[in-house]
Amino acid sequence: MSLVKGRLFQDTGWHWWWLVLLLLVADQLSKVWVIQNFSLGESVSLLPVFNFTYARNYGAAFSFLGDAGGWQRWLFTLIAVVVSIVLAVWLSRLPKAQVKLSLALSLIISGAIGNLIDRSLYGYVVDFLHVFYQNWHYPIFNIADCAISIGAVLLIWDSFTNDTETQKATSGDKP
Repeated sequence: MSLVKGRLFQDTGWHWWWLVLLLLVADQLSKVWVIQNFSLGESVSLLPVFNFTYARNYGAAFSFLGDAGGWQRWLFTLIAVVVSIVLAVWLSRLPKAQVKLSLALSLIISGAIGNLIDRSLYGYVVDFLHVFYQNWHYPIFNIADCAISIGAVLLIWDSFTNDTETQKATSGDKP
C-alpha cells in the first residue's frame, strides 16, 4: 500500500468517504427542512407508529445531560471531534478488504460529524424521527443517530467475526 502515491482513498478504508459525505448531506438537508417547515414540538403523523416531530436535544443520546446548563455542548463537541479524528485515522490504516469494519467506522464518523455540525451551529441537535407504540415512545432521533447506531452494531458484529476471513481477504488467498 503506497499512501505516498495518492492511493489512500483507493487502498484503505477511506474509500468509504463517499458514504460519509452522502449521509452528512442527507442528515443536514433533512434537519434544515425540519427547521424551516416545523415549529418546535410540531408533529406530523406518517404511520400509526411513526411521526416527524421537531425536537431539540441539548444533551447526548436519550437527552443525557440535556438540562446540565450548557457546558455539555462543549463536552459533546470535543468528544465528537476526538472520536471523528481517531476513527478517521483508524479507517486510513484499514485495508480496503475489511469492508464491515470500514463501513462501521464510516457510519459512526458521519453521524458524529452530523451531530457535531448541529451543536456548533445551533447549540443543540435537531431531532425529528419519532417512533412510538400506544403510550411507549422511543426518544426522537435523526439520520446521524441512525448512522451511529447502525455503525455501532456493525462494529460489535465485526468484533465477533473470525479474523482469518480478513487475513485471507487481505493476503489474496482464496478460501
